[in-house]
Amino acid sequence: MKRLLVLENGEFFVGEAFGSEIDIIGEVVFTTGMTGYQETLSDPSYCGQIVTFTYPLIGNYGINRDDFESINPSIHGMIVKEACVEPSNFRNEMTLDEFLKVKDIPGISGVDTRKLTKIIRQYGTLKGAICSIDEQPNEVVERLKHTELMRDQVAKVSTKTPYPSPGRGHRVVLVDFGMKHGILRELNQRDCDVVVVPHNFTAEDIMLLNPDGVMLSNGPGDPKDVPEAIEMIRQLLGRVPIFGICLGHQLFALASGAETEKMKFGHRGSNHPVKELATNKVSITSQNHSYTVNPDSLTNTDIEVTHVALNDGTVEGLRHKKYPAFTVQYHPEASPGPEDANGLFDQFMNMMNETKKKRGDLQCQNA
Repeated sequence: MKRLLVLENGEFFVGEAFGSEIDIIGEVVFTTGMTGYQETLSDPSYCGQIVTFTYPLIGNYGINRDDFESINPSIHGMIVKEACVEPSNFRNEMTLDEFLKVKDIPGISGVDTRKLTKIIRQYGTLKGAICSIDEQPNEVVERLKHTELMRDQVAKVSTKTPYPSPGRGHRVVLVDFGMKHGILRELNQRDCDVVVVPHNFTAEDIMLLNPDGVMLSNGPGDPKDVPEAIEMIRQLLGRVPIFGICLGHQLFALASGAETEKMKFGHRGSNHPVKELATNKVSITSQNHSYTVNPDSLTNTDIEVTHVALNDGTVEGLRHKKYPAFTVQYHPEASPGPEDANGLFDQFMNMMNETKKKRGDLQCQNA
């Protein structure tokens, strides 16, 4: 069945429907990963977005039970050149088309994704609609111009109630702004006693859990749309070690007095090179974000840049000068993507160890 993809700048594409047949409006973005489409479609950070996959064949290894990053995907739609109808992989359990139908997510194939990506790179991310072939593109454009994109994505994807993921190691409070399961998996592998809490938990609520460290997760949207989280982080600084990822990185920057801004078309994919300034080591990283920290706004703050993106020089890592706290813009849990930066979780473990040791030494001196 033919369907339309219409962009707010007037461009439109005719393609074939797969997945759900509902009409949807969202922000059209592109991702450059060659693999990892299952992790991408289930990443809560894509809430409200219609994702263009630049790799030409999507769905070729099907859908399996193990590679999900959330239980209920919040992606608004998928745009591909070709959707594979006969996947081949020993873990395959259903086709991409079957899964999207179950989750009521629309897709459109047969689109010139190279042309679409060049449009997004020229104009920036655009509002778009996947809709019936019977629609008039000019009427859809008018509808798009009068449509406001979502601003409450974090509230939609965050857990509503706290829950534990027990371990016998460090107690880590993981603040869920749209947490990928890969982050929780990395903490579990290090035997952390994790408590996942909602995005609007206060600093005092968190400290009542007696954490050894606090993890700030990834998540969708503009960090300035979550002011309660900014205040929570501000009140936690200096009281407990902090590690932030993606949206957590941006919220940490805002809480420390810096500023964030929207990028033209963002970073999405699993092939983004990042350099650590202290060592000049380059890691290939997985990324998914529309906003970045303004480096000029770091002046007169207590945070400094630790990592930069080699493609465009944007800020990819921060460290607090006084307190045990650091963040990265990319995804060290590698879901999907390379595992170059996985050691950052061990760095967080060491930070908690050192903080506990210092507190213990201080207590002995005061005894």
